[in-house]
Amino acid sequence: MTEQVTISQSVAILVDGNNIERSIHSLTGNPGDMLNFDQIIPRLLGNRSLNRLVYFREGKNISTKLSERLHENYHGQVRPCHKSADIPLTIVAMQLASKVDAIVILSGDSDYIELVRQLKSEGVRVEIASILQTTSKILIDEADYYHEITAEDRFSLPEKGHARKKSASSEWPPKKNKKQHG
Repeated sequence: MTEQVTISQSVAILVDGNNIERSIHSLTGNPGDMLNFDQIIPRLLGNRSLNRLVYFREGKNISTKLSERLHENYHGQVRPCHKSADIPLTIVAMQLASKVDAIVILSGDSDYIELVRQLKSEGVRVEIASILQTTSKILIDEADYYHEITAEDRFSLPEKGHARKKSASSEWPPKKNKKQHG
């Protein structure tokens, strides 16, 4: 008889919003394509618990909808950054290092290589989630695990000035595709 293994890892998810958005937009060519947190967060966590979710975003124009949604669904927060997310994300990661078992960084930016090395030296499992085509190979190699962000992990906002279409790619909140029975 096989015994069930109980996993009680605590995970922090730190998102470099500008990096992920630019990566998605460069891949798809559509500035309305966004990360679907309802799809990706459960996949990143697996059977582990979410300790913290922080979305770092450069600039002052941060979506109130995104802030509210992350807070309501994940007790997450959006942190505005003066220039880039690199330094604020690094500071928060180091502050959380002694409080979590794993940190998932959503970014493909090679600026995080030293952070990954430092966190690992402190015994933290470090995972990277990003768009493969725009991610530093060295960053992937340094991480303990790599999650590729795929088409299933994003959705498209309707274009401004156009009526909202009822399709799986433009719904908010995005809904999972249901198999049709024929």
